Amino acid sequence: MTDRKPTSKVETLPVPEAGRRVLIKGQQTKAVIIEAALGLASQIGLEGLSIGALAEVTGMSKSGVFAHFGSREELQISVIREYHDRFEAEVFYAAMQKPRGVPRLQAMFDNWMVQTSAEIDSGCIYISGAVEFDDRTGPVRDALASSVASWQTALRRAVELAQEEGQLSRVSDAHQIAFEIHGLILALHYEARFLRNPGATERARQGFSHILARYAVTPTGVETRTASKSAKLVSVPKPAAARRKSTAD
Repeated sequence: MTDRKPTSKVETLPVPEAGRRVLIKGQQTKAVIIEAALGLASQIGLEGLSIGALAEVTGMSKSGVFAHFGSREELQISVIREYHDRFEAEVFYAAMQKPRGVPRLQAMFDNWMVQTSAEIDSGCIYISGAVEFDDRTGPVRDALASSVASWQTALRRAVELAQEEGQLSRVSDAHQIAFEIHGLILALHYEARFLRNPGATERARQGFSHILARYAVTPTGVETRTASKSAKLVSVPKPAAARRKSTAD
């Protein structure tokens, strides 16, 4: 066996460790770019995003930004995914700590209101993105529509759980209830962001309370929506004296 000369510190550094550090640094840089992209998209929309604009905001070269995404389209999709992940964490997963049923549905709406209120001045990427891509096709629209659809599914499932718990009318359409709740948020954005109506937030909260009351099951177990329909359909006979008076007239 021949004697081996001592190796330098650089030579003794494991290659996997060096690669891991490079990977971590790359991920951190990409996270910084996405954070800046989220800020831009909330102000100027997804269509306003560009490699050049992000390079200017982050102080990086265009080639440096491009290396992390490869295209403007991939950048837009990355922003949508990041927004969706944050939305899920702050609105959906935070509400999972509440008991299933109306308490969880209420928490989801409350969290959604907090998120919406914070976006009044900046804008919601789900809503602004829908305006930008509603009449288009392609991967960006698909990513945006998929994110919104997954949230709507979660909202509808929360409604269904409230029905299973006997807190909301089982005969009512869960899609309709979720649709009305979603409509409150859209109306809130229009009233608060566009019309600058200071009472919009409170009206949205009242609207949600009215939805719960309209589809609620009373303590006696009678479903209020069914009862209201029956009241309209059943004709109450007039007393005999009233019928005789009507005939005489």
